Amino acid sequence: MALTLKVVLAVLCTYAAIVAALYVFQDRLIYYPQMGRHVVTTPAASGIAYDEFAISTEDGETLNAWWVPAPDPRGVVLLLPGNAGNISNRVEYALMFRRLGYNTLLLDYRGYGKSTGTPSEDGTYRDADAAWRWLTQTRAIPSNEIVVFGESLGGGVGSWLGHRYAPRALVLASTFTSATDLGAELYPFLPVRLISRFRYNTLRRLADVHVPVLVIHSRTDAVIPYSHGERLYAAANEPKAFLEIAGGHNDSAVFMRREWIEALGTFLEGASSKR
Repeated sequence: MALTLKVVLAVLCTYAAIVAALYVFQDRLIYYPQMGRHVVTTPAASGIAYDEFAISTEDGETLNAWWVPAPDPRGVVLLLPGNAGNISNRVEYALMFRRLGYNTLLLDYRGYGKSTGTPSEDGTYRDADAAWRWLTQTRAIPSNEIVVFGESLGGGVGSWLGHRYAPRALVLASTFTSATDLGAELYPFLPVRLISRFRYNTLRRLADVHVPVLVIHSRTDAVIPYSHGERLYAAANEPKAFLEIAGGHNDSAVFMRREWIEALGTFLEGASSKR
């Protein structure tokens, strides 16, 4: 009996230690800035001119950003990236949007690439807000010309921006319903909903987004299940659209196939006519 009690206590202590560690270090499970410190390419490698500059946030951080212009632009895409890599890993997105006729603003969140600071949920919101202010105030671009494109975690950031302002459209590519929902699915044996310090509640914020929404997701996404995309689409207000793509989470970008690019372009043009 005493041995059994000792085993139970040891198991409980180990479990408590795991929960405590997850609470303290969960930011390391959310953000991977160390995976994108180096610039791997630039638009110039494809013969495309671009501008590199800094955007200042209201709390004193400096964000590295690229502006990739398009000839005779139809609008602007603010690209909010996922939780790993840096803007040089999103060049293909910028080239795609340029072919579709859109200027693109790429930025690194605080702590990523050349940007200062340390990533956090509130910090990513402040970063997105700084980018929005740069577009609407510094560049004097009307909000109804700006498309917010959120990739993975960037969709959670984009939904925050979409409910705060009124862009032309919001695109959620391979995005979760919330960080808490995803964590609870990945670690069902842990009390994730009780200890999570990160929310990114995309699903809840969609109720307050009243611009055209496009949800993009793959059935074979092993990181963020397809069901998240389905729930986001169901929660979005009209007008809305769903684009099913293929591939894993890190190889399912919309620029991978011509028909996906065409579907995205059709949506963006339709969103323009609805504003």
